[in-house]
Amino acid sequence: MRTTPDYITELAPGEIFVFGSNLAGMHGGGAARLAYQKFGAVWGKGVGLHGRSYAIPTMHGGVERIAPYVDEFIAFARNHPDLTFLVTEIGCGIAGFTPEEIAPLFSRARDVENIHLPARFLELLR
Repeated sequence: MRTTPDYITELAPGEIFVFGSNLAGMHGGGAARLAYQKFGAVWGKGVGLHGRSYAIPTMHGGVERIAPYVDEFIAFARNHPDLTFLVTEIGCGIAGFTPEEIAPLFSRARDVENIHLPARFLELLR
């Protein structure tokens, strides 16, 4: 399977850092802060591709409110096969969700060749 590295400090050409955000794009902590500091996330933009990062909002409600943004991301990745998307454990830090809650949202990503998922998500999706 295509697995996201546990720690991402650099990106190879064509790689995109996928992180959990908030709708306001206040990238103050966790993976969002790293995306802002290193990978081109834009302050005030909490959704989509910016620089070499892709924001999926996770701080605005339950899993059912995150799902449409994950679906949007999967469709975006399918339409951009020239890019490789390294999905972090979105929502499993500051947002307070567990991998068991978030991983199922990515079940349709398993067959998308350019999406790499965290090991814990992949284990739960088997």
